[in-house]
Amino acid sequence: MNAELPVLLLLQLVPAVGALVTYFARSGKWAVSFSRGVALLVLGLAILMMRRLDAGSAEFQLGERLDLFGFPVYHAAADGITALFVMLTAALTVLLTLYGLVRGLGSTHRLAAVLLAAEALLMSMLVTINLLWFALASAAELGLVAYLLGRWSTSTEENRALAMTRFMQFQGAGIALFLFGVGILAWGHADATDRWSFDLLDLMQVRPEGKFQSAAFFLMFYGLAIRTPLFPLHGWLPHVAQRGMVAVAPALLLGIKVGVYGMLRYVLPLTPDAVETWQMYVVGVAMIGVFYSAVLAFLQTNLRRLLAFAVVSHTSLIVIGLFTLEPVGLQGAIMLAVNFGLAVTVMLFMVGFVFRRTRTTDLDKLGGLFDRIPFIALVFLVGGLAIVGMPGTPGFDAAHLMLEAAIERYGALPTVATALGNVVSAGFLLWGFQRVFLAPRADGEKVKVDRVEPMEYFVGGLALLILLVAGFYSEPWLNLTDAAVKALGAHFGHGG
Repeated sequence: MNAELPVLLLLQLVPAVGALVTYFARSGKWAVSFSRGVALLVLGLAILMMRRLDAGSAEFQLGERLDLFGFPVYHAAADGITALFVMLTAALTVLLTLYGLVRGLGSTHRLAAVLLAAEALLMSMLVTINLLWFALASAAELGLVAYLLGRWSTSTEENRALAMTRFMQFQGAGIALFLFGVGILAWGHADATDRWSFDLLDLMQVRPEGKFQSAAFFLMFYGLAIRTPLFPLHGWLPHVAQRGMVAVAPALLLGIKVGVYGMLRYVLPLTPDAVETWQMYVVGVAMIGVFYSAVLAFLQTNLRRLLAFAVVSHTSLIVIGLFTLEPVGLQGAIMLAVNFGLAVTVMLFMVGFVFRRTRTTDLDKLGGLFDRIPFIALVFLVGGLAIVGMPGTPGFDAAHLMLEAAIERYGALPTVATALGNVVSAGFLLWGFQRVFLAPRADGEKVKVDRVEPMEYFVGGLALLILLVAGFYSEPWLNLTDAAVKALGAHFGHGG
């Protein structure tokens, strides 16, 4: 279904042009205000795109195709799943532009420009249905994140170099694996039709068989699992979390679950036979990841590393929901990803506000902060509870749907084990909250901490409001993705 208005193209061009104007602006203060205006405009375009979609249709809509650039061909389209992730990206970018202003980061207008450029690439990844375009945009976006990590790191030069090295090694390997998988799919299509294509709609018509499909599955899945990140491919995250930026770059990497989206959009529909063959192995590894990461989280002495292992643990829960292959489980996994994106961003913001005051995130050097900054403490707590499925957040309905599908697909025992893993996750997040805000400092000293500023109230309150509104009014989001997940489940005989 073709578009009358190229709203998908505008979602990519508006932040890209905004990034250029912001970066080269002579007045930094004007440029920062301009960048927030651009982010709000993109959010408006995302809402317009969602309103133009027919949520009851499983077809790709708002199609745009352009061959002027030659190879790869620009081909964009959207369904309900796309719309939900686009809305998440637009909302988080608005919050990040506001957070950058609060934190008073040096050369703020340059930071705002990089944020808008990253948003343009993220939008391109979400709306394209060309696998090569997705991979190239992903590589460019990760390059911008690497720039953020190097330019605004809070660590020493040596530690920053270590974090950057690990990040580039893992992410470079992930992009390479994904590209090889895409190459196998395109090769199979060319062998059958004498025409190379990286277009999702073309590749769904001609899929490789047997070992070739398994190879494509593993290469694409592992490539995306590194970015997600999924155990045991998460080795880059603790280094980046502790030694990189506190909030901005981690929010771009973890708040917008591009890896999960790639699995939904490409891995599941293009390699369905291999997915069903290796389903239980993936679920088994993910279940190990839930508990492994939870145990390691309890052993951490740094709040940022603790959150990193929380990410790995909850990513495993999302993957378990995805690989139920049931529409209910797929919908639960999507909502978990959105809930997680919002909640982890909220928590990262609060960690940033704590670091701004104390210049540390070591648990042994923190403690007793609740009396001075109760608002930051409460927002951090709500974010943590949202991750584990607190009623009133998107995670509550999402966890219910995921567990319902898991019981149907895996039986009671694996599902109970998964639920227990979520309980353990709640334990280490609450333990982290207690260490930072309630317990006295280990050295017994009392450090003067500045009170919460009005702009921090605004940013924290706005982030929390978005999280709670998405939770209390989750039905529209479920309706938005219902037809799309049923169509995806139909690849596995579960379209009802």
